[in-house]
Amino acid sequence: MNDENLARFTERPWVLIRRTLGDREAIRGKAQRAAYTVANYAFPRRIEDRLRNLQNLGYVGSYPNRTQMIFGAIDMFRFFIIPCAADYYHSKNITFSFHALLRFLDDPASMMDPTGFMTHQDAIIGHLMQVTHADPIYDLQLLAAIPGGLEELERQIEQMLDGTHPRAESIGAIIEDPEYHHRLLQHVREFLANPAGCKPLLRENVLNNPHFARIAEVFGDLPSAIGYFASLPERRFQALMRLLRTPEFPYEPTGEQVPAANDDVGADISADADTSSTTSTGPNPGQPDRTAAA
Repeated sequence: MNDENLARFTERPWVLIRRTLGDREAIRGKAQRAAYTVANYAFPRRIEDRLRNLQNLGYVGSYPNRTQMIFGAIDMFRFFIIPCAADYYHSKNITFSFHALLRFLDDPASMMDPTGFMTHQDAIIGHLMQVTHADPIYDLQLLAAIPGGLEELERQIEQMLDGTHPRAESIGAIIEDPEYHHRLLQHVREFLANPAGCKPLLRENVLNNPHFARIAEVFGDLPSAIGYFASLPERRFQALMRLLRTPEFPYEPTGEQVPAANDDVGADISADADTSSTTSTGPNPGQPDRTAAA
């Protein structure tokens, strides 16, 4: 299928809006997923099991406090998600604001929590299928902490490809890349087989843009993103001042970068300090090496 044959390029805007709104059952599901996210924001202890699983998997070491998470999410939005997506959709001759509206109508919960920690499993899966990702690995690592999450993602992508998914009509009104779901399914299967050795699936404007590729190294996977969040000021006033004084992405961290639990680099630095020797370190064992691809 060519891009020109996709609903996103052939149907009128009001038709796309109607498709993404869905029927009463679909709207009920959207409301339930949104309520799930709101409840987790109000009662963070509801996600303790998920956070514990992430720590056991080695994706989260020192967990940032709420202020660091909030301002880290803001940085993720303003430095990576928004500009990188806007650049990509501009290259596809797609109006970014209207595309964001379609995404919101398809599933508001997928846009309520940029970190994904508070988000329902099905909202994460739907988000992965409705958006051609800059790098899906972050969300795959999130789903790895939910029992059966990755297997459910694989099953739902298969449904999208054979046209039997309950949200096929809605997601089909949004997606702009006819081969994305095929690539995503292969990527998920590679991740299931070997999470540490799975090669990155970088979107074209990340792969070909050194600026976005560099920022993707920070926000593209869970351990790196959490390490960045944990390096931010812990108090609200200091975090706000930093936000106002940092209009562009700080290529050098402003605080001490806190290593993730599976971060060999952090461990080797400590070892160097104790032994006064130098060693060469490779990529983290719990996440793919994206430097070669970027």
